[in-house]
Amino acid sequence: MAAFADFHCEKNNRQHRTDEITTERLIIRRGQTFQISVHANKDESIIDHNNVLFTAETGPKPVEVSGTKAVFQISSINPRQWSGAIVSNTGTMLVLTVFPPPSAKIGRYTLVLLRPKGSQMMRYKLGEFILLFNPWCKEDEVFLDSEEQRTEYVLNEDGIIYNGSCYQIDGRSWYFGQFEENIVDICLMILDKNIKCQQNPAKDYIRRNDPVYISRVVTAMINSADDKGVLTGKWSEPYTGGVYPWSWNGSVAILHQWYKKGRWPVHYGQCWVFAAVACTVLRCLGIPSRVVTNFNSAHDTNGNLTIEEVIGESGKLLSEQIWNFHVWVESWMARNDLKPGYDGWQALDPTPQEKSEGIYCCGPAPVKAIQDGSVEMKYDVPFVFAEVNADVVTWLRLRDGRKVKTDVDTQRVGKCISTKSCGSNDREDITRNYKHPEGSRKEREIFDEALFRNKLEPAQEVKFLVQLKADASVNHGSDIHAVANISNHSLERRICNVQLNAQILKYSGQPVKQVMAQSVNKVVVDKNEVKTVPLDIPFRDFCNYLENHQLIKLIAVVADARTNENAMAMKDVTVVKPAVVVNIPGNAILKHQQTAEITFQNPLSEPLFDCVFTVEGVGLIDGMQKIRAREGSAFLMSSQQPFSPPPPPPANIICRFLRQIIHKTTDVGRASGNTIYICS
Repeated sequence: MAAFADFHCEKNNRQHRTDEITTERLIIRRGQTFQISVHANKDESIIDHNNVLFTAETGPKPVEVSGTKAVFQISSINPRQWSGAIVSNTGTMLVLTVFPPPSAKIGRYTLVLLRPKGSQMMRYKLGEFILLFNPWCKEDEVFLDSEEQRTEYVLNEDGIIYNGSCYQIDGRSWYFGQFEENIVDICLMILDKNIKCQQNPAKDYIRRNDPVYISRVVTAMINSADDKGVLTGKWSEPYTGGVYPWSWNGSVAILHQWYKKGRWPVHYGQCWVFAAVACTVLRCLGIPSRVVTNFNSAHDTNGNLTIEEVIGESGKLLSEQIWNFHVWVESWMARNDLKPGYDGWQALDPTPQEKSEGIYCCGPAPVKAIQDGSVEMKYDVPFVFAEVNADVVTWLRLRDGRKVKTDVDTQRVGKCISTKSCGSNDREDITRNYKHPEGSRKEREIFDEALFRNKLEPAQEVKFLVQLKADASVNHGSDIHAVANISNHSLERRICNVQLNAQILKYSGQPVKQVMAQSVNKVVVDKNEVKTVPLDIPFRDFCNYLENHQLIKLIAVVADARTNENAMAMKDVTVVKPAVVVNIPGNAILKHQQTAEITFQNPLSEPLFDCVFTVEGVGLIDGMQKIRAREGSAFLMSSQQPFSPPPPPPANIICRFLRQIIHKTTDVGRASGNTIYICS
């Protein structure tokens, strides 16, 4: 070996904002210089910078023509290609500045020194480094012209994912952990395991300079529908052989598990988990990204921008394609593959719903194209357009098989599209980015311009109406009280048969359980009268079927016994979960033990059994830990031994879990930002 190199990892990584990942090896961003020192070995008297070449190589078979190998001299910096400039040369130590162009392929590189010796060119491997996208570089396609946004959408490891319903929006903390140990290596492994790379590695590596291509690969690889992707989705019990999706609090445990178990898919995920893990990978690679939640999200399976909802004559929901909420990712990038005007935020959805170019991925779809109704733009703009703007046609299926159209709702889909605000924990409503105000002339014009819409006949006029009145949400443990108001605006008395129905729906819109079906016959409604029919559902009738963020859909179907005319109304009710409270008394001191108190109050009139708390505290607790509690217990877990719990109280119990937490960080700023995530 004629030379060895010092990559000055701590200095370079700090300047490239990758020191949170590590300072033990070189991780840099393209379009920004870095400095290295090349030292001559003892058997070499001098390093002549005029007589050496350097190569930067990536991929299994790097070649210059594909851009996976760059050969350059140390002369001057060229902003359009790999280049270098001399800083100093003592003869035995050469200090130089190296520049990776903003169009360079991202990934793992080898830096090589080439030196002539006689008639041969000697090759000396100086070391390896990792190159990432650079949102701080104006020439990089992921450049984001806001330091506040770069801090939030690239560097911030903590996030909030919104769920629930548009009437009751909840937020859950999520730790992205893009700078945690080995995550960057796992992200590069994800790229290497994608189908295109497995089939043709050389062709795949050629395209690794393109954030559009990389983001599309990531959305395909986060789900395992086509390959050995990171996560397998499951939307119903049982969740045996895996983790209940609502138990995840962050991406790190998922990515580590995928890597350590031979890159076999992790069980299980649902839409917010898919989106959050994708956000981690994209931020780690240097693409500004954020998690977005769309409430009342339509799933258009046939591309006609219309969702059909079918209700049986008994009031039972037969078909539904509207998710209570759906979560995807937005990433910031230029779209040089499209005509001007579509740079910026791009919608990406790693949840496996529909195939795109033969695989389960979605996007990047320019958010501006979705707002404009430009459904001809790639990728998958019509699908995302329907998710936020489809019309909902409601049909009543009669006993004889006929279907009667009862309503066309142009405003139900795409509500309260939400993401975490930049620089705060507030919710930002970004619905305006996806569409013009509902019902506005512009919104309707754009919808009409979308080429896939079916022309719909107006709903049949009804001679009487029914409305369901109920609170939009009830607390867990409470009964549901609602009324159906039947209005007769005709000049004749009506004798009506009323069907009342309540079903539990998953957040994806699929019916889970019918919890109430009631018939009320011969309800007399005089002309210009409103008659009220009560609808009450005790908590005991639906408590055993509730999972996270399921809705209870109330449906009332009214039929005129003489004319067989029908009226129908629906109402969604959200059951609000009790809160888990985390309290850390006193002030936290670096490297000192600290006690955290986790409090959960049971809102039910009966005890809970087999309760499990899932706890994460990055830099505070090693990995994701589960605390299993006995009924009504209160105990102390420490590094020594737990004390005996007191006798449980009879009901409405309060469980407290105290754990000694040891700070593992040495950086005061990092330690002060640590968060404990709790899932009950």
